[in-house]
Amino acid sequence: MPDPSPSAPEASPRANLVVAVLALAGVTVSLMQTLVIPLIPALPGLLHASAADATWAITATLLAGAVATPTMGRLGDMYGKRRMLLISLGALVAGSTIGALSDSLVPMVAGRTLQGLAAGVIPLGISIMRDELPAERLGSATALMSASLGVGGALGLPAAALLAENADWHALFWTAAGLGVIVTALVVAWVPESPVRTGGRFDVPGAAGLSIALVCLLLAISKGADWGWGSAATLGLLAAAVVVLLLWGRWELRTAQPLVDLRTTARRQVLLTNIASAVFGFAMFAMSLVLPQLLQLPAATGYGLGSSMLTVGLVMAPSGLVMMALAPVSARLSATRGPKTTLMLGAVVVAAGYTLGIVLMSATWHLVLISSIIGAGVGLAYGAMPALVMGAVPVSETAAANSLNTLMRSIGTSVSSATAGLILARLTIPFGPATLPSQDGFRLVLGMGSAAALIALAVAAFLPRWSPAATTTAQPESAPAAGR
Repeated sequence: MPDPSPSAPEASPRANLVVAVLALAGVTVSLMQTLVIPLIPALPGLLHASAADATWAITATLLAGAVATPTMGRLGDMYGKRRMLLISLGALVAGSTIGALSDSLVPMVAGRTLQGLAAGVIPLGISIMRDELPAERLGSATALMSASLGVGGALGLPAAALLAENADWHALFWTAAGLGVIVTALVVAWVPESPVRTGGRFDVPGAAGLSIALVCLLLAISKGADWGWGSAATLGLLAAAVVVLLLWGRWELRTAQPLVDLRTTARRQVLLTNIASAVFGFAMFAMSLVLPQLLQLPAATGYGLGSSMLTVGLVMAPSGLVMMALAPVSARLSATRGPKTTLMLGAVVVAAGYTLGIVLMSATWHLVLISSIIGAGVGLAYGAMPALVMGAVPVSETAAANSLNTLMRSIGTSVSSATAGLILARLTIPFGPATLPSQDGFRLVLGMGSAAALIALAVAAFLPRWSPAATTTAQPESAPAAGR
């Protein structure tokens, strides 16, 4: 490893450049979450498909990301994190190019699947930072990289809306491809390959088992509303997910080189952080489901604001800027009071934001305020999570552990989307020939977001007590003391 305490003045600019490139990579990949949101109402016509089939352009990215995140993390630990980072970015560029050339459903789904395979970039970037950066830069850098998951999504929405309203929709994908090429070139030029590797043989049965289980689980969650929550397809997929996960867990405990070291994952600090991450993912995404709809519903409903998609993006963008601004604050607070305190504070701020949203939703500035408060809480919490995970795992398992943590957030957002969709579909009001989500439905979803943040607070309270001697830098290969 590089000297963790470089004294040469040129070390700092080099470290700053590595951080900037990796953060840009994280933001670019997270843009894929919001890339097609402005196109959702028009997707069936654009792709010459039914509304139900067109949703596969979104579902495919979710499923591919769930499969790729733990797999690329483990491959990064074994064969090189920079190498896997470049492969992920290559998938993004290829998928974006295919999407840009698509005019029908099948190639669009293929392109979106390849875009989803780039989901491992953020945990890989965090792991590279742990291996390469001086100790004094690690906290703020990993906080920024972790927050990029939300930053890219928030900032990408207004940009995507602007492009969709003023240019051919294919320009969205050409822009994504161009960003991917630029980031790939920057990674090749400035990000070094980490010498920290485990080697060994890749756990193919473990990767296949986890992939099948995740696809079954997330497919049931994302398509349950369309198929029916009590349908044979939905219940069958959920049952299959449970059975495959049990078999997968049995295999992982018995194999010598598992995809996911369940014994490490079961350590108190890692386990509770991952649970909190899933709940936090649920809480964070509720904002993205409620605020855009409130802004776009007709003003004649009495609670809608009748705004354009571009206005929606501009309202949501400040939350991304706040997340970015809070990353160094999160790192500083974690360094002085411990990441447990930072995570708990973030949960309190998010809960406060959602509670305020229940009573303040009648003006655009209300929603800007709410999204900014929630963004502040998410920025604090997401900055603390990598510190908690890396403080409890060996260096050789960093990428896999961070990938699993990122996956838990994604599962939380998927459950949030399904739950909110079910509530808003049931609590409706008639509006001319149509039915629209009611104000009470929106308030209930906001209340659930607040409750989820408080659950994350309760989970975080049971994390091990922080010691000033604790560090997020390299742990020995033997079992670390943190989290026991």
